[in-house]
Amino acid sequence: MRTRLAVCRKKKRFASEADAIAAAQSATIDLRPYLCDRCFQYHLTGRTKGKRRLPAAG
Repeated sequence: MRTRLAVCRKKKRFASEADAIAAAQSATIDLRPYLCDRCFQYHLTGRTKGKRRLPAAG
C-alpha cells in the first residue's frame, strides 16, 4: 500500500534506519520503522501485523 502524501508530511522523518530503530526502541509503545515510498526516508508506524520484530535494545 502506498503512503499518502498528507500522511508523509505529518510524520517525523529519519535519515537512516538505525535512527528510526533507536527512536522506536525509546518509545513507550510498540513501533516499527518503514521506508516511505514518497520521501524515501524512514517513518515509524504502530501497525505491527506482519512486520518483523525489532532487535533487542543493547
